[in-house]
Amino acid sequence: MAAQRTQTLVLIGHGMVGHRLLEALAERGALVDPEVPDGPGWRVTVLAEEDVPAYDRVRLSSVFTGTAPDQLGLSTPEFLAGHGIDLRLGDPAEHLDTAARTVTTTSGAVVPYDALVLATGSYPFVPPIPGADATGCFTYRTLYDVDALTSYAERARTGVVVGGGLLGLEAAGALRTLGLTTHVVEFAPRLMPLQVDDGGAAALRATIESMGVAVHTGVGAAEVETDAEGRACLLRLSDGRRLPVDVVVFSAGVRPRDRLAREAGLAVGDRGGVAVDERCRTTDPYVYAIGECAQTSDGRVYGLVAPGYRMAEAVADQLAGSGATVFTGADTSTRLKLLGADVASFGDPFADGRDGGPRTTEIVFADGREGVYKKLLLGPEGQLLGGILVGDAAAYGSLAPHAGRRLPGPPEAFLLPAGAAGAEPPGAGALPEDAVVCSCHNVTKGAVAGAIAEHGLTDIGGVKRRTKAGTGCGGCVNTLQAVLDAAGVRRRKGLCEHFPELSRPELYELVRTEHIRSYTELAERYGSGGAGCTVCKPVVANVLGALAPELGLGHVLDGEQAALQDSNDLFLANLQKDGTYSVVPRVPGGEITAEQLIAIGEVARDHGLYSKITGGQRIDLFGARKEELPAVWRRLIAAGFESGQAYGKSLRTVKSCVGSRFCRFGQGDSVQLAIDLELRYRGLRAPHKIKGGVSGCLRECAEARGKDIGVIATAGGWNLYVCGNGGTDPRHADLLASDLSAAELFALIDRFLMYYVRTGERLERTSAWLERIGGGTGHLREVLIEDSLGICAELEAQMDRHVAAYRDEWRAVLDDPAALARFEPHVAGVEFLEPGRGRAAVLADGTEAALFRDGDGEVYAVGNRDPFSGADVIANGIMGSRDGVPVVASPLHKQEFDLRTGLCLDDPAVSLPVLPVPAPSLPARP
Repeated sequence: MAAQRTQTLVLIGHGMVGHRLLEALAERGALVDPEVPDGPGWRVTVLAEEDVPAYDRVRLSSVFTGTAPDQLGLSTPEFLAGHGIDLRLGDPAEHLDTAARTVTTTSGAVVPYDALVLATGSYPFVPPIPGADATGCFTYRTLYDVDALTSYAERARTGVVVGGGLLGLEAAGALRTLGLTTHVVEFAPRLMPLQVDDGGAAALRATIESMGVAVHTGVGAAEVETDAEGRACLLRLSDGRRLPVDVVVFSAGVRPRDRLAREAGLAVGDRGGVAVDERCRTTDPYVYAIGECAQTSDGRVYGLVAPGYRMAEAVADQLAGSGATVFTGADTSTRLKLLGADVASFGDPFADGRDGGPRTTEIVFADGREGVYKKLLLGPEGQLLGGILVGDAAAYGSLAPHAGRRLPGPPEAFLLPAGAAGAEPPGAGALPEDAVVCSCHNVTKGAVAGAIAEHGLTDIGGVKRRTKAGTGCGGCVNTLQAVLDAAGVRRRKGLCEHFPELSRPELYELVRTEHIRSYTELAERYGSGGAGCTVCKPVVANVLGALAPELGLGHVLDGEQAALQDSNDLFLANLQKDGTYSVVPRVPGGEITAEQLIAIGEVARDHGLYSKITGGQRIDLFGARKEELPAVWRRLIAAGFESGQAYGKSLRTVKSCVGSRFCRFGQGDSVQLAIDLELRYRGLRAPHKIKGGVSGCLRECAEARGKDIGVIATAGGWNLYVCGNGGTDPRHADLLASDLSAAELFALIDRFLMYYVRTGERLERTSAWLERIGGGTGHLREVLIEDSLGICAELEAQMDRHVAAYRDEWRAVLDDPAALARFEPHVAGVEFLEPGRGRAAVLADGTEAALFRDGDGEVYAVGNRDPFSGADVIANGIMGSRDGVPVVASPLHKQEFDLRTGLCLDDPAVSLPVLPVPAPSLPARP
């Protein structure tokens, strides 16, 4: 059906799948060239119901957490214009006449077609119960729904989601984000009944309930009761219970939008969906249907985006003339993060020998304490039929491609926690070439390996650009890296293109032994050229900060060092997703006076900051604007606080129990020891953050064995444990030495920390460092206790110099007018720009720009709004170069943008506006 002349294609619906069809047609060269309007190809008219172009509905919930709606956009005006696509927003199709081959829209326009594609998607199912249409009742499907729900929730306190499936739990997460007390009502006996079994649902429920969400399963919604004004106030359940509500969100499944097809006489499925064949063609040869509105040749309606993309590819092949691609069914494997819980399923996780099928064997790992449940289902020949992962889905990328095949290793290797005996799954080399590694875009291992070989790809970014693998849900990224490794692509030992042959430990030794005092000097002597980047600049800043006492350097923001710092270190506070910062004063050992508590409360009240007790026994203040930070610090310092350095790769906290001061079991004064440890090691720059804990007895109430430095009191002194951590890959610390005196303890910790600072790689926690250096704690004992390298005295002396040179970083900024100037919201003019560092400015037309000056004096101006997050933060990003191109990296998620064109080098569909460079002496914003 290739267009040998100009023909008209009408696409009804501009959602994710509909837009993927447009992209697939463009990739095949099947669209008419706007420069040759009468040439061969398809001229496309898109009839869209919503008044915005296609957007990423999978990420819809991110709008509740600050993502700007336009950042979800999938289409650009340039794409539409470049392919002659007529997109008609807010004018959906009302009637389809297959005999005349015309579509009539709600505005009355009549559009003829040579071929037509239905991509109308689905609509939310609302149970037919009394009161379902009351004020305060919502569905959750579109940007309009999000906007309406957000506005209404401002005056609400309690919300109920009817439906505990995938969309229902996303909606529950949205209500929780909006600050509502949240309930989930699910008619089935368990949550997510289509994706997980009873065991997985139990683990998921435990995680969700631990977050304060009430779950009601095995019960349905019977009636929404209203108040005198017609607003929802109670939800009556099928068992007679009544839940007080202000908001009800119906998320009880979806139904195919097939009305146009039904009324046009096209065949539809018994349970809905436009019936199509393996080429996604309906019973009319000129009409196709794709996505959630279609019932495919295997009798199913697919509600996931990945199958919809494959349908779009099949139709694009038909319209482009090859007809090679068919759709006979799809893998419904999926990996999600719902209310903080990882959930994944693949293959057929419910295969159980039903209907005379083969007998199955279940392999299950469960850890109720951690909310982890993993199940693999094996067939009689050992083939992997399917699986469920809840709480820890790290193995999803390794398991999903093997569905339908024998596993290349024992099942336990894929299920046991990392580090456990036998938990070493085979690498990507064990995957067959036809294994699908990216189910979102149906990309096989062979396609990835072929692209690596053909184009000389060396990193994940290159694989994404060439194959689209990894650009969907992202669950396959680890597998893609494994394919790169299996292809023999050597992971560069160096940091980046600017230091391609030098690791962080090697840079550290060069700076230390050759007394190099600046990034410029280091780059000139050992770099490969360029202006640096978001990788090497912060690493060098970290190394210079760690060696500052040896090099005679001052504050981390002095001179050129300011241009090296990531946003957190630049402003000595933690950047949050909305562009504001959090402030964490140091509370050594968790000990705080009543007066200090009052002072923190007054600061939070007066500046409108959200306050939260952290897991490290201190108080975090959220929501401070950059220009507010000095005022907040000044008041905290007056109350006896100093920087807690929660922003840096440095010591965070040393947690403690009350120890022998109050506890009847305490064998040591854990509070005082924690205070002494925290005050000694504060400010120490390291490869990654460092956390400590001190417990006063073996009952371990401070959880010291989950820390980089853990100390536990014994009858004979103190036991020292090292290299533990929590997080996504928890590890218990190992015992390094027993029954130490306080002096012995401090000396050994001095050596341990300085050895780690010298030899750790970039962003390498002590647990990963210990595994990499080899020899385990035996090696550490040889170096740090037996002094096998003869460096123990040197390490202790270096720590002593660090302690002597310590200065509170907040106070240092308050004492330095030049440093304080960086906290002004806008720069007064381009002449005040520092080389290599950005500043925000307001242009004459009111546009907020991010201005940058490079080392040669060239000035660039781009929009200050990060297109991925919607926060005005681009000016705070690190300026550098990538393949010789001047770039700035977003301080939030490190996407890099070409400062000349605004194009995102990591996602060419996204860009920053390029703005005119203002003349000198730009007026400051009022």
